[in-house]
Amino acid sequence: MTIISLSRMLSHWSGKQPDVIAITHESESISWRQLDLETNQLARAYASRGVNQDDFVTIALPNGLEFFKACFATWKLGATPQPVSAKLPRFELDQIIDLGKPSLIIGVESCAKGLPLGFNQHLSLSNSPLPELTARSFKAMTSGGSTGRPKLIVSANPAAWDIELEYLQIKMQGAMLIPGPLYHNGPFSWAMIALFRGNHVCITTRFDAEETLSLIEQHHIDIVYMVPTMMQRIWKLPESIRTQYDLSCLETLWHLAAPCPEWLKQAFIDWLGPEVIWELYGGTEGQGSTIINGFEWLKHRGSVGLPGVACEMKIVDENYATLPSREIGEVFIRPLTGQGTTYHYIGAQAKSIEGGWESLGDMGYMDEDGYLYLADRQTDMILSGGANIYPAEIEAALDAFPGVRSSAVIGLPHEDLGSVIHAIVDSTETIIEEALLAHLTERLTRYKIPRTFEWVSEPLRDDAGKLRRKQLTAERVTTGD
Repeated sequence: MTIISLSRMLSHWSGKQPDVIAITHESESISWRQLDLETNQLARAYASRGVNQDDFVTIALPNGLEFFKACFATWKLGATPQPVSAKLPRFELDQIIDLGKPSLIIGVESCAKGLPLGFNQHLSLSNSPLPELTARSFKAMTSGGSTGRPKLIVSANPAAWDIELEYLQIKMQGAMLIPGPLYHNGPFSWAMIALFRGNHVCITTRFDAEETLSLIEQHHIDIVYMVPTMMQRIWKLPESIRTQYDLSCLETLWHLAAPCPEWLKQAFIDWLGPEVIWELYGGTEGQGSTIINGFEWLKHRGSVGLPGVACEMKIVDENYATLPSREIGEVFIRPLTGQGTTYHYIGAQAKSIEGGWESLGDMGYMDEDGYLYLADRQTDMILSGGANIYPAEIEAALDAFPGVRSSAVIGLPHEDLGSVIHAIVDSTETIIEEALLAHLTERLTRYKIPRTFEWVSEPLRDDAGKLRRKQLTAERVTTGD
């Protein structure tokens, strides 16, 4: 065990591999030595603007070297990074600032505590080491912006890491590619843990399917983080393009954050091998998770894995009674260390039941072997004619049709049925509705087939695989579409 404070992490790796590249973004790279020295300067600039130990520092920066510098400078002061989207609407940003009360806001010039994108006034300051300080929490992520007032999810883990810990298949001093937005918990966590273990981390501004394959080959990437949306865009490249890159260096592909259609998962297993494909289910809250590799998945098709050794999971009905295997209900999780030991909310209350069990709002069931299968989020479920319909199942069928890049299924009000299924389809080419309906008829029971279709030409999910279903529904109810 070698636990190192994050305020000392860069100096540790700078001492071992000073001239090795730590981070690459597009045509720009930085070595471990450069990153360590410059974040010493940046931390001094932050301190002069009032950042103290255990403060929050809101980081509203796009993917790039500056994002990482801001996080490590924050850790060097014993403070906690609190990432948000650089494109966040000001109204939502103000809500987050009101919740977290950060001492500094990076990337936003138009506020009293703000520093602009491209801030460089630190370069004249000393780059000598700072005192070792360790924040009580190593991250404070945001959530809930699509469903109401945002909340902060503050990790209970201090800003220190055991670099010897074998975790998430991340090798020591390997190479990781993160093509997703760093303000989301998954890309943030994978990227940072990779750096804590001395990896070269390669990031992109935004996801591009062919560029991702090219970067894997160019930088000899051994591990990559993806969401199913990215996998689908890669798979729908012309085969001549998809297969022209040498991916033999790739040992692990993680996918999470959204349900992965079975056909897509099978395609990637057939292409890259079951030993490469890994999936994780869990929340930013960290109460517990499941993990499954390709070999296990082939024996438990559609599962997201067994609960990890640090948690318990169960499926309950609407009265919170535990359900037997194969019956769909709400998924509840409990860490073995007890409720509240992995995180705390600012601006929200956990949905919990007696015994310290908490729910993230997901529906699912367990098989006889204890493997978890997700149905959909409870809040996304559509009630139509008395039937419970889960959009993820229909979206998986839609996305499997040639020419469909992404889709969103929502329920629109109906006087008789309560709701009817409406499909919004993002397509790269003209789609004949009759052919799509024939395709869906082969895969879905009749009551799950959308009554209406809407055709759009822009992606419906962001690069983190997130879909603002509530917003899409509200827009259509308001406009009458």
